Amino acid sequence: MKNKKVGPLLDVEEHAQGFLQVREAHRRELMDDYVELISDLIQEFGEARQVDLAARLGVSQPTVAKTLKRLASAGLVRQLPYRGTFLTPEGEKLAAENRERHNIVENFFIALGISPETARLDSEGVEHHVSDETLGVFKRFTEQQNAAK
Repeated sequence: MKNKKVGPLLDVEEHAQGFLQVREAHRRELMDDYVELISDLIQEFGEARQVDLAARLGVSQPTVAKTLKRLASAGLVRQLPYRGTFLTPEGEKLAAENRERHNIVENFFIALGISPETARLDSEGVEHHVSDETLGVFKRFTEQQNAAK
C-alpha cells in the first residue's frame, strides 16, 4: 500500500515550531508529573516522601532526589529534613493546572467511548502535548456530550 502525502512540506520556521513545541512539552512533562503526584500524596498522606515518589513513578530514589533539587531550584517545592517534600504556592498552582488538564483529556476520551481505564492511561502524557486551544475544544465537546445525555 502506498503512503499518500498529506500536503506539501511546511516552510522551515513552521516545521521547526512544531518540533520546538514537542521538546518544550517533554521538558515540562517531568516537572508537571512530579508536582501533580506530590500534591496527590500530600492530600492522601499529609506529605510526599521520596520513597513514595520513587515507587509511584517507577524510578530510583536517587533519580527522585535529583529531580526534587531541580524543582526546589525552580521554586516549586520545599524539602523539610526528616519530613518530606511540600509544594510552594507556585507548585500548588502548577499541580492544580495539570490536574485540570489531565481531567479534561481523560473526560474527553471517555466521551468518545474509550473505557475509563484506557482513558486514564492514555490521558497521562497527552495533557502535556495539547495546546490550550485543543484543550478548550476537548472540554466543550465533553460538556456538549454530557448535556445531551
